[in-house]
Amino acid sequence: MGSIYVAWWNVENLFDEENSPRRSEKLQRVLGDDLRGWTPQLRDRKISQLASVIAQMNSGQGPDLLGVCEVENEFVMQQLTSAVNALVPGRTYDVAHADTSDHRGIDVAFIFDSTMFTAPADQVFQHVVMRRTGTREILHVNFETAQGQTWAVFANHWPSRSGGQLESAPYRAVAGETLAYFHERAVEVHGPDTPVLAMGDFNDEPFDPSLTQHALSSRQRKKVLNSTTAHRLFNLMWPVLGTDDQPGPRPSGTYYFENQANVLDQFLVNKNMLTTGAAFRAEPGSVHIVTDPAAMVGTGRYPAPVLFGGMGKEINEDGYSDHYPIAMHVSTAD
Repeated sequence: MGSIYVAWWNVENLFDEENSPRRSEKLQRVLGDDLRGWTPQLRDRKISQLASVIAQMNSGQGPDLLGVCEVENEFVMQQLTSAVNALVPGRTYDVAHADTSDHRGIDVAFIFDSTMFTAPADQVFQHVVMRRTGTREILHVNFETAQGQTWAVFANHWPSRSGGQLESAPYRAVAGETLAYFHERAVEVHGPDTPVLAMGDFNDEPFDPSLTQHALSSRQRKKVLNSTTAHRLFNLMWPVLGTDDQPGPRPSGTYYFENQANVLDQFLVNKNMLTTGAAFRAEPGSVHIVTDPAAMVGTGRYPAPVLFGGMGKEINEDGYSDHYPIAMHVSTAD
């Protein structure tokens, strides 16, 4: 029996430098003054800060698979991956990334250990989330193992609550429907035993309709296991909702808004990741919010993450992101 350490992190506006030659003229106009003063040195400092957290995951061994969002392009992803590789001896990380249609130019991507998985070019897909203004596609990679197993993994960064939570809810409903459709398609194409993992910043909490009604996620393990009429997902984050900020400090959410903890970052798995003897079996009790190093956690009354800033916010070069990472263990049959 083996184990895979999986993590997810919204790294908060990991943009290339202010006048990057890798940015289109259109995107440069859209971002405008937001990037003023964002030097290569600040970009690289932020990458260094992020890499220091990623390298400490999994008891200092680094993650086996990491999904990220709010990265501008493949260049910054490669820089981040190289920085992590340098901090974790013995690892050979690779990147699965594709440019999205987001109007701000932010993408979703994966970092993965290339000795454990491959991401064949013809098994990397982007699923469009329909919206009047461009938003991130859902990145879908059918990872393959050396044993020939296929693992369908979806990276999500659903439309934000900008403009109001209720007003923007229909966009996340569409994202949920999109995820549900391609979850079903993955199983149809690769077989009824295909394991499926969806991770991401859903910009809604586990109880919101976009996840429960549209993505067909549930807190009831038996409902997912026994479903014969729908491809349901088991949301592993419900236990986190039942916690309170603890001494230490230990946060009860992945994102804090007006001193209120929100569980926006989540792991969801299908029934093929819940059964005994499954090729990839999620371990619900292993799910946790990553708070190492302790410097990530604010020292105020509420344990909100320490921001790096930029994009119009004050910069703290000792900061990290406005979201905490989440992580879990997946057992393998090998």
